[in-house]
Amino acid sequence: MSKVTREMALEYHEEGKPGKIEVVPTKPYSSQRDLALAYSPGVAFPCLEIEKDPEDAYRFTNKGNLVGVISNGTAVLGLGDIGALAGKPVMEGKALLFKIFAGLDAFDIEINEKDPEKVIEIVKAITPTFGGINLEDIKAPECFTIEKRLKEECEIPIMHDDQHGTAIISGAGLINALLIQGKKIEDIRLVVNGAGAAAISCTKLYVSLGVRIENVVMCDSKGVIRTDRTDINSQKREFATTRDIHTLADALKDADVFLGLSVAGVLTPEMIQSMAPKPIVFALANPDPEISYELAIDSRPDVIVATGRSDYPNQINNVIGFPYIFRGALDCGATGINEEMKIAAVYAIADLARLPVPAVVDEAYGRNNIKFGRDYILPKPLDPRLLTSVAPAVAEAAAKSGIAKRPIKNWDLYQEKLRSLMGDDGKMMRRLVELAKEDTKRVVICEGNMDNMLRAATRMAHDKVCRPVVLGNEEMIEKRANRLGLDMTGVEIINPRHDREEVTRHRYATILAAKKARDGFTYDLALEKMFDRSYFGMMMVEAGDADSCLVATYSAGESIAGDMASIIGIRDGYSHFATMHILNTRKGTYFIADTAVNPDADTDALVDIARLSEKAVRFFAQEPVLAMLSYSNFGSSKSPEAASVADAVKILHEKYPGIMVDGEMQFDFALDTHRRDERFPFNKIKGKRVNTLIFPNLTAANVTGKMLLSMGIGSIIGPIQIGLRKPVYFINGNATAREIYDIATISAVEASVSPR
Repeated sequence: MSKVTREMALEYHEEGKPGKIEVVPTKPYSSQRDLALAYSPGVAFPCLEIEKDPEDAYRFTNKGNLVGVISNGTAVLGLGDIGALAGKPVMEGKALLFKIFAGLDAFDIEINEKDPEKVIEIVKAITPTFGGINLEDIKAPECFTIEKRLKEECEIPIMHDDQHGTAIISGAGLINALLIQGKKIEDIRLVVNGAGAAAISCTKLYVSLGVRIENVVMCDSKGVIRTDRTDINSQKREFATTRDIHTLADALKDADVFLGLSVAGVLTPEMIQSMAPKPIVFALANPDPEISYELAIDSRPDVIVATGRSDYPNQINNVIGFPYIFRGALDCGATGINEEMKIAAVYAIADLARLPVPAVVDEAYGRNNIKFGRDYILPKPLDPRLLTSVAPAVAEAAAKSGIAKRPIKNWDLYQEKLRSLMGDDGKMMRRLVELAKEDTKRVVICEGNMDNMLRAATRMAHDKVCRPVVLGNEEMIEKRANRLGLDMTGVEIINPRHDREEVTRHRYATILAAKKARDGFTYDLALEKMFDRSYFGMMMVEAGDADSCLVATYSAGESIAGDMASIIGIRDGYSHFATMHILNTRKGTYFIADTAVNPDADTDALVDIARLSEKAVRFFAQEPVLAMLSYSNFGSSKSPEAASVADAVKILHEKYPGIMVDGEMQFDFALDTHRRDERFPFNKIKGKRVNTLIFPNLTAANVTGKMLLSMGIGSIIGPIQIGLRKPVYFINGNATAREIYDIATISAVEASVSPR
């Protein structure tokens, strides 16, 4: 992962709406009737129902999907006691993670209070608001008292994630590491360096998993915690040893497992070499572990190493636990998070890592054939199966242990709910960014003299998603970059008009003139075109000097589509190319086409668009289910436009039976599976959720996409070119830097993995 700078972080938090979360209404509010139902007088009726039966709060309010992220800012992320207000960005970030990984809403609550008794009083007083409480960044030993009392005195799930999140994830990693090393948990000798909240909680959970307490040695900053020390609190004393050892080095001799939750640099290769055969080292200090991953691996060949860092294998990352633990706890109405639920989460996470890894996870991390072993003992954070594995395990454990007020009765329906409640929420782009980083491609941005293009290029270079090349006048670009305060490190500038590019221009002109000889293109005309940045950029890709290219346009896309098709060429087996947009909504991800190229698509064009869209959706690791749209339903209109769509569907069914497609159908029937199947039970996508919408013409697709975006229905990515032989894309010159970044990333990934 590239370094995050102060400037980048501040810009991220400040741009657009300050902060990272907002409140979005879930009910209609457009009419006076809606407002009367939402507030006075209608709101009185659910209030009275809840007064009679408090459990009805889960029927009529968001309580059952709402987590409070609560902190007093006394132990923030390695920053220490920075105070409640300064810790707010962290709590907002935690709320964001709850939403994007588990579909849970979360409010961050920062309490300006350090007295444990007052913190307990405050949190207890606001528990009616929440279905669960995530305590965060509260220092030890106060955190132990606060959590213990709140769990005893409140009847909702409460967890201090700093303690239990790390314990659960590392516990799953420990189970799998021991399996690989061929050791039994009841036999191992464990050394823990650090005695704060996370270390104490991890050790307690490991004991619950089977580690014998007499085989545990814990160290703090003063050395081994021994029974004869008088400077230790009750939490540390639980793990005090009578053995005659005093230093970490002493403790590690013949030990099987090292767990570090302390500070960087305290573990040496010599200490690891003194451990028992096939040792396990969890060096979890952040941001720098107790020993670097490379040094630990080099210390001996039989070691398994995990850290808290995302740039090395086996990351112990709390995000693969807490969202799903709360999801399961809230969904079954658990009155707490008990030991049984935590252990269920441990084994669900451990078991998932041992299953075959789906292609979507391989693609997300730019790896081939990720499989269980010493470099993969835990699921990756972007593994979509975590939600459907961990949440049900937690809910089932809550029911079996007797604390689920609303136990899950139909597990198949629950699994379906978990799969459907999440939109994409950026997961797709995160996967693509990680994939692009694995094989960085040379991406040309034709309009390098524009602020948005330069901002995007510098972000690409910084994040190492590609090697950006911007076209334009060097002096103008550098002046513009200086004015914007952009670091151009890693961004290449090429001026197609510069004398030193003369040989290149002539080479490109020769290739272009030969390609378009039958289109009236002479060599002289082709040479003149090489002074045009768009032509120059496309020819860089065609000549093999770049991997992909972004061409800026300010008019309708079809104006440049002809040039793209004639220079790059359309894929074999097709007569058309097209563009697609990806629409991310709270109801899921949808792919819409054609949005920019074919203004009057006939039957043959619609067939090509559908075929290309099907391949593109698979490229994005989704299972394509296509609806061919019209104002007609399955022959209800015989107009030429509706008939053209119906004819396209007939050809697709006959010639390409492997494509899951049907139509023509209206938009609402495409998206309402139950209604479609009930009204038209003969349809060939029965029971399937449509995620790919093929519009009958360019106007319909373009207007629909822009309308939904303008109305705030979701976020949109595109246009994404589908059907050219090489990844040349066009993008609106007024696009934001983020939109340009996304398209460049997609083009880079296509250059890496898409067959041509």
